[in-house]
Amino acid sequence: MTDDALTPVFDRDTRASSAAHDRLGPDEMLPETAYQLVHDEAQLDGNARLNLATFVTTWMDEHADRLYAEAFDKNMVDKDEYPSTAAVEVKCTAILADLWHAPDAGGTIGTSTTGSSEACMLGGLAMKRLWQHRRRAAGADTSRPNLVMSSAVQVCWEKFCNYWDVEMRLVPISHEHKVFDGHDLDSYVDENTIGVVAILGVTYTGMYEPVAEIAAALDAIQEARGLDIPIHVDGASGAMIAPFLQPELEWDFRLERVHSISTSGHKYGGVYPGLGWVLWREKQWLPDDLIFHVSYLGGDMPTLALNFSRPGAQVLLQYYLFLRLGVAGYTAIQQGAQDVAVHLSQAVAALGPFELWNDGTDIPVFAWSLKPGHTDKWTLYDLADRLRMRGWIVPAYPMPADLADLTVQRIVVRRDLSMDLADKFLAAFTAEVGYLEALETPMPDTEGSPSFHH
Repeated sequence: MTDDALTPVFDRDTRASSAAHDRLGPDEMLPETAYQLVHDEAQLDGNARLNLATFVTTWMDEHADRLYAEAFDKNMVDKDEYPSTAAVEVKCTAILADLWHAPDAGGTIGTSTTGSSEACMLGGLAMKRLWQHRRRAAGADTSRPNLVMSSAVQVCWEKFCNYWDVEMRLVPISHEHKVFDGHDLDSYVDENTIGVVAILGVTYTGMYEPVAEIAAALDAIQEARGLDIPIHVDGASGAMIAPFLQPELEWDFRLERVHSISTSGHKYGGVYPGLGWVLWREKQWLPDDLIFHVSYLGGDMPTLALNFSRPGAQVLLQYYLFLRLGVAGYTAIQQGAQDVAVHLSQAVAALGPFELWNDGTDIPVFAWSLKPGHTDKWTLYDLADRLRMRGWIVPAYPMPADLADLTVQRIVVRRDLSMDLADKFLAAFTAEVGYLEALETPMPDTEGSPSFHH
């Protein structure tokens, strides 16, 4: 069989035999053939627009797409070669500093990252290093640092504590305390506590942790025990929601105890993956010895990151959105997403079998569980499977420790889930709930196995 540019792509050699997937082939392949093979692989993925599990941006407008294509080759770390992109990064951090009420935007320091996980790790590293400096100056032991946070934290904090030898002290959530709110905090902190993490938009449910209440609890601990413990706000989603939908909420640099904030540009910042941001309220909260200066790309470039080379295109896309949307645009987009989330949560609650954990009025995310004792015929895992058959991805998963026997489902509403598309989802959801409710015998393996992990 011939294999040349004149042979239709589906009549080339790859039709007779599958391509090697575990080694390089012996010969070259026409670009059209290779493209078609990769295209066909990706075709087996789900439809990103119907993925109600992910927080990550799945749509940008055509002007953003054009900018993205023009900037594929820009390396964010090479500030000598791409000085304008480097200047845009500085502009973005200044915009975020102002948005998050830094007392002196010029005195705030920050950087872009590959995502909020890297941003969280940099925030954690800064807290650990400052704690080490203080302890060494006092001649004290530095071998047992700990970090206090909710049991519902995102896995990046588990990674941080694992990778950098920090004891992870988890405050369990419960039906009485649906989020970490500072209760009983005094029993978790000591002289080895490097900081406390507050989450603005818990991954499991979307609820805000009350940062001001956590700060007040730490103020009381300092007054009673002399422990001055900083807060890092993990605002992966909420830091780009609260300034627009809950501007009166005090969670950011208005609270002096908040030393650093991280967010995902690629979540409710509206940018394609992967982009994150981390800012420190004042330069004193970022140790100089975490910043490296390199000269081998030209110039003298300070770099603060866990990796080195990374895309500059997403930083340009973030600046595009800041210019394009402004306060009014971001407010309209985030309010639209929240309106859809509340619409969906009310409809889910009205069906009967479900109890809402929250309703989407913090970030546009909500979760629900089956009412206790409602049925022995099906579980939320069965409902998730039925929805997946229709193309919709709505995960079911267990809550964290102390609530691990409670299974929930969660919907994340992004800007590309219109009210019209949401109603199409509700029609599918209602039909599948009706199918399961009509069962006369239990679904096989009703316990199932979690298809989604945090």
